[in-house]
Amino acid sequence: MKTKLFAAVAAATLLVANVGSAASAMKTAVFAGGCFWSMEKGFESTPGVVEAVSGYAGGMAQNPTYENHEGYLEAVKVTYDPSKITYAQLVDAYYHHIDPTDPNGQICDTGPSYHLAVFTSNSDEKQVAEAARAKYQAQLHARITVVTRNAAPFWPAEAYHQDYAKKNPVAYERYRIGCGRPQALHVIWQGQEAH
Repeated sequence: MKTKLFAAVAAATLLVANVGSAASAMKTAVFAGGCFWSMEKGFESTPGVVEAVSGYAGGMAQNPTYENHEGYLEAVKVTYDPSKITYAQLVDAYYHHIDPTDPNGQICDTGPSYHLAVFTSNSDEKQVAEAARAKYQAQLHARITVVTRNAAPFWPAEAYHQDYAKKNPVAYERYRIGCGRPQALHVIWQGQEAH
């Protein structure tokens, strides 16, 4: 009986350890790409991404809200599995979800909170972000308005913003089409945009 109990405890311990190590193997990245609803929706369909959370990054005040996030960018915090997608591939996916040449924000969403940024946590990520910027500047023959910024505190947006496209598909599609997002991305990426 003791042998069976020991085996059960050992198996349970191993299972918990494997789940814990798998969770700790996940990484996060933060991107500002205009409306966080669109960024969240785009990243959630990217292979290797586990979760995308809408929120605010890059500002100074504590506890920003949708009504009061001056100095912040609308952003998404992406949790991803580096065994399935590299950071460089994630940055490439980000670029294909945006118009990286828009100096005013993102398509129909204009103003400071909609500007474009890749928030990097270390020198390797910064190097990847800068290389992507240079690559797309050469490829698109246009000034890239995406800036590379040091990692900053990320504040999740209010619950009603999370998974907005899933919870409100008709309203989101009306916004997306009305904004002209699909057409703008198709022109920029000539059919290579992420879906």
